[in-house]
Amino acid sequence: MTRHIFSLIKYVLLLCLVVYLFCIFWPRTYDVPHLQKRAGTKFWNLSTGSRIGYTLIQGKGKKKPYPIIYLHGGPGGFVSDNAIKILTPLANDGFDIYFYDQVGGGQSSRLKNINEYRPDRHEEDLEEIAKQIGAKKLILIGQSWGAILATLFIADNPTKVDRVIFIGPGPIPPMHRELANLKSPDSLQLKEPFYSNRQGNEIAHNLRTKFLLTMMNSLGAKIASDKESDDFATYLNSFVNRSTVCDTAKIPPAEAGGSFHAQVMTMKHFNDVNDPRPAIKKLNIPVLVMKGQCDNQKWGYTNEYLQLFTNHQLVIIPGAGHFIFLEQPDIYLQTIRNFLNK
Repeated sequence: MTRHIFSLIKYVLLLCLVVYLFCIFWPRTYDVPHLQKRAGTKFWNLSTGSRIGYTLIQGKGKKKPYPIIYLHGGPGGFVSDNAIKILTPLANDGFDIYFYDQVGGGQSSRLKNINEYRPDRHEEDLEEIAKQIGAKKLILIGQSWGAILATLFIADNPTKVDRVIFIGPGPIPPMHRELANLKSPDSLQLKEPFYSNRQGNEIAHNLRTKFLLTMMNSLGAKIASDKESDDFATYLNSFVNRSTVCDTAKIPPAEAGGSFHAQVMTMKHFNDVNDPRPAIKKLNIPVLVMKGQCDNQKWGYTNEYLQLFTNHQLVIIPGAGHFIFLEQPDIYLQTIRNFLNK
């Protein structure tokens, strides 16, 4: 009888092991939208090896001397159709506007070696894009992670930036995590969003994605295909994006274009970058910091931008979250326009 019990336990454990191995090694599929080609997309083939897809909205009338480059969020993100639509009116003021998908996302190429997804690589791509455009100076609009990328670029290329707009800026690397505990002034009337990024991650992740995450962070190993990575990023964002609004009725639907590989590996190397703070403190570049009242980025991280960029203007947008343009598109555009044209 005892022998039969031990045999049964052995088979049950073996079955559990087989099920577990199946869950972590069998590729997953997700019922999500798939990336569609964007009409009018052009490409830069950069010396870094990146093939970058971009959309150019040409300025009308009397051209402004410096073009705008929009840096999307992420990392591992992409330019949304909404971002293009809402910022396109700036072309009426004479600005050329470049919207490009950072390597790994959207219309741009995926990297065979995922260990090449690093903040430094994204910055090198931006430096090469600046050369391709050929303008003496640039105007940067950085959303979330895009603000981090803009900061790294400015520290190394201070004479190439005329002015910059940070929207819901993420923490400057190397990260000072203690800043997350800094309380915002009561006068700003900031609010926590109803949902959090953590909640979205907890809902979306499964045994396989947790295994992929472990393998990427510990060994830099690519286990999943780019398609599976991209589809999971879309699935994940459909939950994480719940934290990007004040009004939960305006949570954006899932949109394809992200990359789990690019997200994880870029974040893995956040603290490997050269600290941009010493270089930034010496600059007088005009800066606009925009923050939604319900922004999911901690106030302490936003405040660091105000401390480092002394020639700054802070605008809190009421009734908006991390994606200000979703809930307050008119105020979003007008705030940017006022800053650029003053």
